[in-house]
Amino acid sequence: MNFWKKKIINFEDRYFGLDLSDSSVKIFQLEKNGEVDKIRSYGLANIPAGYIKDGRIINKEKVSEIIKKLIKKVGPKKINTKKVIASIPESKVFLRIVSIPKIDESESQEAVKWEVEASTPLSLDQIYYDWQFLNQENGKQNVLTVAVAREVADDLIEVLEKAGLDVYGLEMESIAIARSLIKKNAEMEEVTLIIDLGTEKTGFIITEGVIPYFTSSIPFSSAGIIDAISKILNVTKEEAKKERDIQGIEHSFENDSIFNSMKSLLENLAIEIEKTIDFYKNMSKNSAKVEKIIISGGGANLKGLIPYLTARLLREVLVGDTWINLNLGKNLPIISREDSVRYNGVIGLAMREI
Repeated sequence: MNFWKKKIINFEDRYFGLDLSDSSVKIFQLEKNGEVDKIRSYGLANIPAGYIKDGRIINKEKVSEIIKKLIKKVGPKKINTKKVIASIPESKVFLRIVSIPKIDESESQEAVKWEVEASTPLSLDQIYYDWQFLNQENGKQNVLTVAVAREVADDLIEVLEKAGLDVYGLEMESIAIARSLIKKNAEMEEVTLIIDLGTEKTGFIITEGVIPYFTSSIPFSSAGIIDAISKILNVTKEEAKKERDIQGIEHSFENDSIFNSMKSLLENLAIEIEKTIDFYKNMSKNSAKVEKIIISGGGANLKGLIPYLTARLLREVLVGDTWINLNLGKNLPIISREDSVRYNGVIGLAMREI
């Protein structure tokens, strides 16, 4: 069964987004008030170390209990549905854009199937897969293909169902994040690099328009920054976290102890960004260049990070606007800008059919 093919019956159906990672679970539900989008419910709960490792759910019972408790706790209103759209960990997804002969959509299934099998290190009976038609060029049809190991999807579905939920759809993180941060009317010539700075890793997503073209990840993380500060200042990790949040790297790029503690980490991040952009430039048929870099995730709040990367990369770098594709009317978001960057992925899930 193809879980990405589960269709939303109509726009009035109620559902919410759920983003599960190694270290946390986030929930977000939107609702409509006429033409205005309203945030109905949101919340976050931490996942203890060892319950989930590299996207594989180890302790299903405990994780499902955490999800149950979070659903009861979120606000300002209660979740009013059991239907959920959840994200698949990026590290467990195989994404590729392929070209097939220009044929009718009804005749394309076999062609896409063989392309998926050729580009995935698992056999077709070991994966769920889906695709989306993109643009046509030179007599060819470009197709975005996505595949995930059945055992990964099945484990996630089992945990969600243990939590009493009805799995309404699954989606890869990069598509949800792009939906949240890239203008919905962006042209294919608009190429953006999204850097999702997480607790355990950092994800790179290069989009052409709103479509993820390439994804990868590196071990740079918020946890790594805290470890570096803890060691150089000889303080506990809790104290290091406070120093990072209060001081950041904005006071002095040369003489500041916090900056010096993470200088090599930041330089490695900049080098990996440059490598990712170069890789895209060499593999893409799109003549457009990466002109904009958007930072998302909790790490985006590190003071001084944006000016540092702007100066180091000589490119436009900015914090993602979580609300760019929502019509909030005259209402201010009930989530602060600092907190909203942590919810980019789950907000994209909640927006899937809006």
